[in-house]
Amino acid sequence: MRHIISILVENEFGALGRIAGLFTARGYNIDSLTVAPTDDPTLSRMTLVTQGDDQTVEQIRKQLNKLLDVVRVSDITEALHIERELMLVKIQATSSESREEFKRLADIFDACVVDVTDKTYTIEVIGRGSKLDAFLDLLKDQTPMEVVRSGVIGIARGEKQMRV
Repeated sequence: MRHIISILVENEFGALGRIAGLFTARGYNIDSLTVAPTDDPTLSRMTLVTQGDDQTVEQIRKQLNKLLDVVRVSDITEALHIERELMLVKIQATSSESREEFKRLADIFDACVVDVTDKTYTIEVIGRGSKLDAFLDLLKDQTPMEVVRSGVIGIARGEKQMRV
C-alpha cells in the first residue's frame, strides 16, 4: 500500500542524508521525496512516498523517530489529506495545429503554458499523480522533449497540523 509520510526535521546539514541512509540500510524504497524549509527557519518538512503494509510503515516511523534530526513523523495517508505534484512538460510545437492542440489540452487539464518559443511549449500541470500521468498519456503521439516532476507534497485536511 502507498503511504505519504510527512517528517519535520531540524534544518541541519546532513539530515536528508541520514534519513535517506536509513531507507537504504533497511532496504526500503523511496518513490518520491520532497524537502523544503517551513515557516520556522530552524525546521524543514520532508514529504516521502513509500510502499509497504501497515507493519512495515510503522517500523519505518519508529526508525525515523530514533534519528536525532527528526522532530515529528506523521503518516498523512491515515486521514483525509490533500496531495499535489507539479510537472513541467516541454514539447515541440512548430505548427499552428499542434500549438492549438496543446493549448486545448492544457485547458482541459487546468494547466498553464508557462513558456513559449518559436519551436516549443512548456506546460505546467498541477494535481494528483494520476492527473499528471493522464496528461502524459494523451501526449502519446507527441513524445515530450523533457518532463520534470516535483514529487508529492501533502497536508492533512481540517484541524490536524504538523507543528512542534
